[in-house]
Amino acid sequence: MTQFNQLVDMVAAAASDKKAQDIVILDMDQVTLVTDYFIICSANSTTQVKAIADHIEEKLNEQGVKLNHKEGHREGRWILLDYGNCIAHIFVEEDRRFYNLERLWGDAKSYTYDQ
Repeated sequence: MTQFNQLVDMVAAAASDKKAQDIVILDMDQVTLVTDYFIICSANSTTQVKAIADHIEEKLNEQGVKLNHKEGHREGRWILLDYGNCIAHIFVEEDRRFYNLERLWGDAKSYTYDQ
Protein backbone atom coordinates (compact mmCIF):
# COMPACT_ATOMS: atom_id res chain seq x y z
CA MET A 1 0.00 0.00 0.00
CA THR A 2 1.17 3.52 -0.76
CA GLN A 3 1.00 6.47 1.60
CA PHE A 4 -2.65 6.95 0.64
CA ASN A 5 -5.70 5.39 2.18
CA GLN A 6 -6.88 1.93 1.15
CA LEU A 7 -9.71 3.27 -1.04
CA VAL A 8 -7.31 5.36 -3.12
CA ASP A 9 -5.04 2.35 -3.54
CA MET A 10 -7.95 0.12 -4.62
CA VAL A 11 -9.14 2.64 -7.22
CA ALA A 12 -5.66 3.23 -8.65
CA ALA A 13 -4.83 -0.50 -8.70
CA ALA A 14 -8.10 -1.34 -10.45
CA ALA A 15 -7.44 1.35 -13.06
CA SER A 16 -3.93 -0.03 -13.53
CA ASP A 17 -5.36 -3.55 -14.00
CA LYS A 18 -7.11 -2.29 -17.15
CA LYS A 19 -3.99 -0.51 -18.46
CA ALA A 20 -5.03 3.02 -17.52
CA GLN A 21 -2.34 5.48 -18.52
CA ASP A 22 -0.68 8.25 -16.51
CA ILE A 23 -2.44 7.59 -13.19
CA VAL A 24 -2.14 10.67 -11.00
CA ILE A 25 -3.41 11.15 -7.46
CA LEU A 26 -4.23 14.67 -6.28
CA ASP A 27 -4.38 15.23 -2.53
CA MET A 28 -7.40 17.53 -2.33
CA ASP A 29 -7.61 17.69 1.47
CA GLN A 30 -6.27 21.25 1.77
CA VAL A 31 -7.83 22.47 -1.49
CA THR A 32 -11.55 21.63 -1.35
CA LEU A 33 -14.17 20.29 1.02
CA VAL A 34 -15.70 18.13 -1.71
CA THR A 35 -13.30 15.18 -1.42
CA ASP A 36 -9.91 14.12 -0.07
CA TYR A 37 -8.46 12.67 -3.28
CA PHE A 38 -8.84 12.75 -7.05
CA ILE A 39 -7.50 9.80 -9.01
CA ILE A 40 -7.06 10.87 -12.63
CA CYS A 41 -6.17 8.54 -15.48
CA SER A 42 -6.59 8.26 -19.22
CA ALA A 43 -7.26 5.68 -21.91
CA ASN A 44 -6.95 5.36 -25.67
CA SER A 45 -10.65 4.93 -26.46
CA THR A 46 -14.15 5.28 -25.03
CA THR A 47 -14.30 1.48 -24.87
CA GLN A 48 -11.23 1.41 -22.63
CA VAL A 49 -12.52 4.31 -20.51
CA LYS A 50 -15.72 2.34 -19.86
CA ALA A 51 -13.77 -0.86 -19.16
CA ILE A 52 -11.58 0.94 -16.59
CA ALA A 53 -14.61 2.52 -14.89
CA ASP A 54 -16.53 -0.77 -14.86
CA HIS A 55 -13.52 -2.59 -13.40
CA ILE A 56 -13.05 0.01 -10.64
CA GLU A 57 -16.73 -0.23 -9.78
CA GLU A 58 -16.65 -4.03 -9.78
CA LYS A 59 -13.50 -4.31 -7.64
CA LEU A 60 -14.72 -1.82 -5.05
CA ASN A 61 -18.17 -3.41 -4.96
CA GLU A 62 -16.47 -6.76 -4.20
CA GLN A 63 -14.93 -5.05 -1.16
CA GLY A 64 -18.29 -3.67 -0.05
CA VAL A 65 -17.50 -0.10 -1.13
CA LYS A 66 -20.60 1.54 -2.52
CA LEU A 67 -20.51 4.06 -5.35
CA ASN A 68 -22.16 7.37 -4.42
CA HIS A 69 -22.49 8.78 -7.93
CA LYS A 70 -21.44 8.07 -11.51
CA GLU A 71 -21.42 10.43 -14.50
CA GLY A 72 -20.44 10.17 -18.15
CA HIS A 73 -20.70 6.42 -18.66
CA ARG A 74 -22.98 6.63 -21.69
CA GLU A 75 -20.59 8.85 -23.65
CA GLY A 76 -17.46 7.26 -22.20
CA ARG A 77 -15.17 10.24 -22.80
CA TRP A 78 -14.90 11.35 -19.16
CA ILE A 79 -16.35 9.08 -16.49
CA LEU A 80 -16.51 10.30 -12.91
CA LEU A 81 -16.89 7.78 -10.08
CA ASP A 82 -17.64 9.39 -6.70
CA TYR A 83 -16.77 7.32 -3.64
CA GLY A 84 -17.05 10.17 -1.15
CA ASN A 85 -13.53 10.93 0.03
CA CYS A 86 -12.15 9.67 -3.28
CA ILE A 87 -13.28 10.61 -6.80
CA ALA A 88 -11.98 8.85 -9.91
CA HIS A 89 -11.78 10.68 -13.23
CA ILE A 90 -11.24 8.43 -16.25
CA PHE A 91 -10.65 10.30 -19.50
CA VAL A 92 -10.08 9.71 -23.17
CA GLU A 93 -6.57 11.17 -23.56
CA GLU A 94 -7.54 14.20 -25.67
CA ASP A 95 -10.29 15.22 -23.21
CA ARG A 96 -7.87 14.88 -20.31
CA ARG A 97 -5.48 17.28 -22.01
CA PHE A 98 -8.34 19.68 -22.74
CA TYR A 99 -9.79 19.79 -19.21
CA ASN A 100 -6.36 19.49 -17.55
CA LEU A 101 -7.60 18.90 -14.00
CA GLU A 102 -4.02 18.73 -12.76
CA ARG A 103 -3.52 22.38 -13.75
CA LEU A 104 -7.02 23.45 -12.69
CA TRP A 105 -6.36 22.05 -9.22
CA GLY A 106 -2.70 23.08 -9.26
CA ASP A 107 -2.67 23.87 -5.54
CA ALA A 108 -3.17 20.18 -4.73
CA LYS A 109 -0.20 17.93 -4.07
CA SER A 110 0.23 15.59 -7.03
CA TYR A 111 1.56 12.03 -7.00
CA THR A 112 2.16 9.59 -9.84
CA TYR A 113 0.75 6.16 -9.06
CA ASP A 114 3.16 3.30 -9.46
CA GLN A 115 2.36 -0.14 -8.18
